[in-house]
Amino acid sequence: MRILKLVFLLLILSAAVYPQSQDLGLAAFSNDKADIMLAVDAGLAVREIDTPYVMFVLYMAAKSENQNISVNRKDVIMVYQGQEYKMPSVEELRKNYGGQIHDVDFYRHLGKEGIYSSWVRFYKFTPRTDFFPPLAPRAPLAVDEGSLYGYTGFMTKCYFKNPGFKKGDKITIKVRDKNNPQLVGEVEVVLK
Repeated sequence: MRILKLVFLLLILSAAVYPQSQDLGLAAFSNDKADIMLAVDAGLAVREIDTPYVMFVLYMAAKSENQNISVNRKDVIMVYQGQEYKMPSVEELRKNYGGQIHDVDFYRHLGKEGIYSSWVRFYKFTPRTDFFPPLAPRAPLAVDEGSLYGYTGFMTKCYFKNPGFKKGDKITIKVRDKNNPQLVGEVEVVLK
């Protein structure tokens, strides 16, 4: 009986520790079980895995339409092999990486059926704002914070310095509310 209780306890703890990520296909992953629903499109990251900075596209929304959540750029974290990585500043990215326009153009041509088959299709996303807008005419406005409220979410490109990704690696992308760190969202992404 004691062993059965121990096994049951371990099952409950493992469900709480690991994100409830869903593989949507086409290198897209989603978790709609947390306070901040998060979907990550890693299509470009998988295809351009050797670049010095790797781009992911994040879709975020509040689980409860009665909540107002603000996600600051410093509250978006990537966990790779047990180490946390923060996003670079826009200035650092533009100084050290010249591939932003290429990334945006390449991403535009990738299939997004996986990401749009998730909860994302039921939300609208704030237009013309981004954590990392390309340096181009008619580019979105660079912001440090995304707002999630009602059925309005925030979609943004996120760059992380490449720590040496390889095909098959698992990473976790985490976000949290600026005002209430208890409101979080996370997705496990497999670079396959």
